[in-house]
Amino acid sequence: QLQASGGGSVQPGDSLRLSCEVSGFTWDYQAIGWFRQAPGKEREGVSCISSSDGSTDYADLVKGRFTISRDNAKKTVYLQMNSLKPEDTAVYYCAARIWSYCSDYATKGDFNSWGQGTQVTVSS
Repeated sequence: QLQASGGGSVQPGDSLRLSCEVSGFTWDYQAIGWFRQAPGKEREGVSCISSSDGSTDYADLVKGRFTISRDNAKKTVYLQMNSLKPEDTAVYYCAARIWSYCSDYATKGDFNSWGQGTQVTVSS
């Protein structure tokens, strides 16, 4: 299971940290990704962190603003979001991939377990 939390309503330029608590599966063998879906838009990949070497990947739209990290002791993945923009408004989901790596994570569709989503709203 994956439990996403940390969303909220903020103003442009503010920061939020999302958390994804993981339980019940092989933490060491599955990469964790963050995805988001805005109203009327398709779901898109935001970021991913590998379980094998901790390498990360980011969508171009969030590079330099978002940072993904994982705490192995707590089995939790974080998404630190800084300099938030109105276009970051979406429901954010975390998901576990069937592989340990992040290559092509945003396009392969091979995530087999999803959290319930947390709403992020950025508005002035």
